[in-house]
Amino acid sequence: MTQEEKTKIEERIVDVLKTVYDPEIPVDIWNLGMIYKVEVNDDGGVDLDMTFTAPSCPAADFILEDVRTKVESVEGVTSANVNLVFEPAWDQSMMSEEARVELGFE
Repeated sequence: MTQEEKTKIEERIVDVLKTVYDPEIPVDIWNLGMIYKVEVNDDGGVDLDMTFTAPSCPAADFILEDVRTKVESVEGVTSANVNLVFEPAWDQSMMSEEARVELGFE
């Protein structure tokens, strides 16, 4: 797989990540800054590192499954490995400007 093909797949992955929401927050996980890494491998496998706004997120299982299912639905993706990480710890500075405005932080 060429770098150009990987980049296009990554762009499509970002598009689907923008459709994943924490049920308690009206902003998608991409704009919240909860995705730390998206890496497309030569075989179409995707490694994704993500976190939650709080380690004890009650919707964790639902969100993780939603991410995995949606990433695997992207054309060119053969599998998705979603790694839940808490380093670095998430904070409000990781949100996009759009998210901060939506949530009233700006």
